[in-house]
Amino acid sequence: MNDASDITKTYTNGEITVVWKPAVCIHSKICWTQLIEVFNPRQRPWIDMAGAETTRIAEQVDRCPSKALSYFRNDEAVQPESTRPA
Repeated sequence: MNDASDITKTYTNGEITVVWKPAVCIHSKICWTQLIEVFNPRQRPWIDMAGAETTRIAEQVDRCPSKALSYFRNDEAVQPESTRPA
């Protein structure tokens, strides 16, 4: 049985994969108030990787104060262990 604090969701556009850890999120709203085209809490899924260019998405993810949002480049040889496929 999964603990809710272990939930991790991933979203990709082929170039990067955004990783979201809901239990870590402090709901600062910085992601969606500054890039609603990608991060829209009123839509499901709430992250639309087609909404902006890769560099813009990465810049916005870097602004996440809680680090609930992170990303990795898909062409990197090593992905963070917590986001590797099982």
